[in-house]
Amino acid sequence: MSEGRFERGTVVRRAVLGDAHVDRAEAAKGDLDGPFQTLITEAAWGTVWAGSAISRRERSMITLSLLAGLGNWDELALHLRATANTGASREDVLEVFQHVAIYAGVPRANHALKIAKAVYAEMDAGDA
Repeated sequence: MSEGRFERGTVVRRAVLGDAHVDRAEAAKGDLDGPFQTLITEAAWGTVWAGSAISRRERSMITLSLLAGLGNWDELALHLRATANTGASREDVLEVFQHVAIYAGVPRANHALKIAKAVYAEMDAGDA
């Protein structure tokens, strides 16, 4: 394990997803998924998300478009919640899903918008 990437990844992961989410994920980590969680922390958070070439807002928008386009709905909800920390606005998210509609399909974008409405309603109610 690259200590630098893992430590940097942990900091970035907490900044983007929030301490509560990371604490829950760490508490649920077991022998089976421990190495996988380390990989994600180092590669996704310690390398990709820790890069300086583009902003977290831009990374957030790219991530949302990929998750919606590929139909990764659970991860999409997680990253919609993370927009509160990345600076991606709800207007940004609408623009992202319009791109998804054109390049990945209207049904994917429609479902992504349905999830966004539910997630934002939870956030507005203080439930997320």
